Amino acid sequence: MGIQGMELFAIGVVIILFMAVLKQFGILEPMSSFEDSSDSDLELSTVRHQPEGLDQLQAQTKFTRKELQSLYRGFKNECPSGMVDEETFKTIYSQFFPQGDATTYAHFLFNAFDIDRNGSIRFEDFVIGLSVLLRGSVTEKLNWAFNLYDINRDGYITKEEMLAIMKSIYDMMGSYTYPCVRDEAPYEHVDKFFQKMDKNRDGVVTIEEFIETCQKDENIMNSMQLFENVI
Repeated sequence: MGIQGMELFAIGVVIILFMAVLKQFGILEPMSSFEDSSDSDLELSTVRHQPEGLDQLQAQTKFTRKELQSLYRGFKNECPSGMVDEETFKTIYSQFFPQGDATTYAHFLFNAFDIDRNGSIRFEDFVIGLSVLLRGSVTEKLNWAFNLYDINRDGYITKEEMLAIMKSIYDMMGSYTYPCVRDEAPYEHVDKFFQKMDKNRDGVVTIEEFIETCQKDENIMNSMQLFENVI
């Protein structure tokens, strides 16, 4: 992958890799494999964390009742406690990038889903985030991507935050990047892309600047459409 495509990859990889994680979990099973019965509503007796009711989650997401039942069964099978901790999340991501180091990127992505910062991803966090990534509007997806870059959640992206995310992507790809990148490449790439986003040159990127820049980028817009209706 060439350097010029890295800003596209930085956003698209969120969706691509998360789909790989879902398949690893066994969560993306055909919907027809699950019976639609009253007994298949979110059965909570065997898990420590009890998620919100099915009707409430259906109202909060763009998934159907049957899709939520399917997702929950897969989630419960792989995560009997009802939650995924960060170490498990990192372990899964590492399996997809044996020639790189996915630890830091997995940490950032985990935090984007761990809304209340309690060290675990609940089923609610999982399906709400997944709904945005797969069924959300372009603006909703870009808002989610902004929150990934906004590491300290202060409403702004600094150059340091963008560099941290970009370096984690380079580290994760490892030898998969082609041609092999120089050590200073992430810094040069962030300088170029940050200047493009920071319209008023105040040293930070706001959500408005982020969305406006991405919406004017044809490659990023095309990437947002590739992952619609995956499930």
